[in-house]
Amino acid sequence: QVQVEESGGGSVQPGGSLRLSCVASHDPWYNVICMAWFRQAPGKGREGVARICPRSGNPDPRYADSVKCRFALTQDAAKNTVYLQMNSLKPEDSAMYVCAATNRRATLTFPFSQAGYDSWGQGTQVTGSS
Repeated sequence: QVQVEESGGGSVQPGGSLRLSCVASHDPWYNVICMAWFRQAPGKGREGVARICPRSGNPDPRYADSVKCRFALTQDAAKNTVYLQMNSLKPEDSAMYVCAATNRRATLTFPFSQAGYDSWGQGTQVTGSS
């Protein structure tokens, strides 16, 4: 069973940048179909932020409309790691960011279906307020 661990959160001023990392372990990398980032702010529901499928010939990065052109996914298969570069952070980006991974192919089609992900990290806090 794959396990994931996030890091890289912190507090920045609006307009600042952070890079989050998510490392997969305890399962062969080749079994991981997709990895995704979700976030949840106090009093709000969990929302999908970004998803990438490292095993695909086309990793098919997907982003929530609210973060398109500001956030970018990259991957390093040798390190079993996915990175989320977050630029131009806004106060509304403040949330607990949680990494998820899965070996379910449904996530290829439904990138932000929470039920499609097998493993969830503990989260890393991002604060982008003034």
